[in-house]
Amino acid sequence: MVLPMGSPTSTAVKICGLTNIDQAKSIAALGVEAIGVIGVASSPRYLAEQQRRDLFAQLNSFKPELQRVWVVADPNDLDLAEALQGEGAPSAIQLHGQETPEHCANLRRQHPNTQWWKALRIRSHEDLSLAHTYAGQVDALLLDAWRPGQLGGTGHRLPLNWLHQASFELPWWLAGGVCAEWIPELLSQVNPWGLDASSRLEISPGIKDLKLVEALVQAVRQQQK
Repeated sequence: MVLPMGSPTSTAVKICGLTNIDQAKSIAALGVEAIGVIGVASSPRYLAEQQRRDLFAQLNSFKPELQRVWVVADPNDLDLAEALQGEGAPSAIQLHGQETPEHCANLRRQHPNTQWWKALRIRSHEDLSLAHTYAGQVDALLLDAWRPGQLGGTGHRLPLNWLHQASFELPWWLAGGVCAEWIPELLSQVNPWGLDASSRLEISPGIKDLKLVEALVQAVRQQQK
């Protein structure tokens, strides 16, 4: 599968943690490349199965090229297989747990029509070396700041200087504290394939401020003119 993501001249935008169908469609209409739904039950942005399927089905009808991303952590293989069947299935699975490169590669072989993205929680500059172990095992990486007891959505940023000389064999998304105000500094220093935004755009967990989402999309597009 070809990633409908960014390139050196076009940075993709993913809005994560959606819980409302109407909001998801409004955000899709802004031209983002991906929308994420949380499948981790402990998250305040968690969306149960039928709600998730309804949201993804609506997005698939509204904008088929959009990546519909299900965010999970150490999922059961049977649960994954069931989730990938039927109406409202995700087009990409974002793994946020302790999934090894070998496990990721196995999932990718079993489900070749699904995108497999691995999230890495980066605690130190040295942790970036983990990215190389997933080359050829997943379709993309997501880099996020490590916080104790939290798998993502913290709003904390990775130091950009850690990424200045970083080189990855895979397309990579940058998450953590992404908002319109940060875009000029961010994209002047690093060149991710995509940006993943959530908590900085929220009114409450799972509910986005559409004006903030639109401002982010416009800031990214403006920076690339």
